Amino acid sequence: MCSLCGVLGCDDHWTSAVARPGVYTQNTDRVSRRREASRRLALANALLSTRRLSLAEWQGRSYVLASPTGRTQIFDALSHLWPEAEAMAGRPFDPLDPEFIEKIEAIR
Repeated sequence: MCSLCGVLGCDDHWTSAVARPGVYTQNTDRVSRRREASRRLALANALLSTRRLSLAEWQGRSYVLASPTGRTQIFDALSHLWPEAEAMAGRPFDPLDPEFIEKIEAIR
């Protein structure tokens, strides 16, 4: 995705947990939504650290995935994270891979 599309992307993706008709969320106010977004970001960074990648919010509307070499990718929702991370890492994130599990358990 180009950076302009990242800026204009939607802000009501289901991962944002925004209260709206037909959607249950316990994050009904701005502070609780920001707190939940911070938790999601911390968890994603813990998983991404196993491949030396990092994720940051950008302008509160998009995400920036970065590699240790400085390569970056911008996208608008966490649903794009894993395909982008796998492409950047050059191999898939297999949650059943014993090496991956060992690294995750070491983070705890």
